[in-house]
Amino acid sequence: MKLILTALSITVLLANPLNAQDYVFKVLANKGVNTVKIADHSTDWQPIRTGATLNGDDELRISANSYIGLVHASGKTVELKNEGNYYVRDLAAKLGNAKSSVASKYANFVINKMTSNDEEDINQNHREHLTITGAVERSVFDAPISLKMPSSVEVLNKEALIRWNDVKDADRYIFTVKNMYDEVILTKEVTQAHILLELTKSPFNTEELIIVSVRVKGNDKMYSGNYGIKRLTGVDADPILKELEQLSVALKEESSLNKLILATFFEENNLLIDALMNYEKAVQLSPDVEQFSIAYELFVKRNGLQ
Repeated sequence: MKLILTALSITVLLANPLNAQDYVFKVLANKGVNTVKIADHSTDWQPIRTGATLNGDDELRISANSYIGLVHASGKTVELKNEGNYYVRDLAAKLGNAKSSVASKYANFVINKMTSNDEEDINQNHREHLTITGAVERSVFDAPISLKMPSSVEVLNKEALIRWNDVKDADRYIFTVKNMYDEVILTKEVTQAHILLELTKSPFNTEELIIVSVRVKGNDKMYSGNYGIKRLTGVDADPILKELEQLSVALKEESSLNKLILATFFEENNLLIDALMNYEKAVQLSPDVEQFSIAYELFVKRNGLQ
C-alpha cells in the first residue's frame, strides 16, 4: 500500500510541480496597438491588456511607435520597443536560466499594485485620484509649503531628492539644512521646487540626522515645516543592503521596469525618498508610457505625499 501511495504521489508531483509558475511573462505596461496570438486557440490576434499572462508558445505583435513591458516569472524584465513579431519562448530564452527569488518577490509586488482595482480606477481618470488619504502623520503640512516626504524619513542611498509643492509666482526658494543641534549647516538658493542632496559629502556626511525646510525668497509667509532625514547605516541597513545587492544583480539594465521594481523594493522597506527617486526615473525613461506615471501617482496616494 505504501508503495502504491508513493508512486501515486510522485505522479501527481510530476504532473503538478509545487513551485511551477502558470505563466512565462506578465504584461506590466503597454502602449500602442499591440496584439497577441494565444497558442492552441482558434482565435485570431487579440489586443494585449496590462496584467495579461503569456505562455511559451504565444506570439506577440508590436506595432510601430509602441511599447510593451514584460515581467518574467523569475522576476527579470523585458522591454519591447521595436516593431515586429516576437515568440514568448524566444524572449524567455534570452533571459537565461538564472533565477532570483528577491527579484521575483518584488516583481510580484509591482504586478499586484499595478493590476489592483485601485490602479484600474486611477487608470480611467488618474488625475482625480491624487487626494491624500492621510496615512502619514502630517502635522508639518499645516505650513503653506509641503515637502513630498513624511515629517521624518530614513534614506539608504547616497543621494536624496527633496521635492516640494511649487508656489505660484515664486522665482526663488531658500532651502535650509540644520543639524540635530539646530545649527544651520547649509543654506542654498534654488529656482525650482526641488533639490538633490549628496548625503555622503560635506556638510552632511558627519551628521546622524539633518533637518530640512524651505521658504520662498522675499516672502516669509510662504514656508514649510521642519522635516527630519536620517541616513540608514550599520546593522539597520545590512539586511536591506543584502537584499538590494541580490536585486541589483537581476536588474542590471537601466530600464523603466527595473526602476519600478527597485522603487517598490524601497517603498516596501519604508524608504520613501529612495522610492521616489526610482519612481521618477521610471517615468523619465518612458515618459510616453502612461502606466509608469500611474504607478508614481499611486505611490504618492498610498503614502500621503503631496
